[in-house]
Amino acid sequence: MTMTMMILLLVALLLIVGGAVFFWFVSTQRELVNLDEKCSNALSQIEVQMNSRWDALLAVAKAATAYAKHESETLIKTIEGRRGMEVRSAADVNQQQSAFTEVLGKLMAVHEAYPDLKASGLFKEAMDHIGKFEENVRISRMIYNDSATRMNRYVRQWPSSFVANHLHFGLKEYLKIDNEKKRDMPEIFA
Repeated sequence: MTMTMMILLLVALLLIVGGAVFFWFVSTQRELVNLDEKCSNALSQIEVQMNSRWDALLAVAKAATAYAKHESETLIKTIEGRRGMEVRSAADVNQQQSAFTEVLGKLMAVHEAYPDLKASGLFKEAMDHIGKFEENVRISRMIYNDSATRMNRYVRQWPSSFVANHLHFGLKEYLKIDNEKKRDMPEIFA
């Protein structure tokens, strides 16, 4: 084998290895983008479900209007102000959850103060919708956490962590439920 042949063979080998590394780098970057988009989509789905839940709560507050004018007007203003909150992170989801729990607690106090409200068909129907939206939010939160797990695993595992660090992909925050707050949540179907 001549020196020229060896150099050509070495260059070809380097090109093959370099090409393989390049394609691995590109495919890893694409997978990171895919996982990041899944996390963003899951957060967006949570936002949609939470806004629907606020709409259902607004219907309940409007149903209570005839029974408790002052309380329901305050609740309606509060709900309308909070239902447009954007969800960009796990902290935003937790903040909206706290706000929803607070408003629902106030509404349930009105519900207890006016027993005739329990018989209202609109009130019952709206409360059923709230229960369904609560389940949708719960499922959406699970989907987000599952997406975050996949993203975090990919960001932390070697060798994909090398690409993630160089392209500034970070870990996703998980959604958590505060057990203290959960104990204080009002019973929706009391």
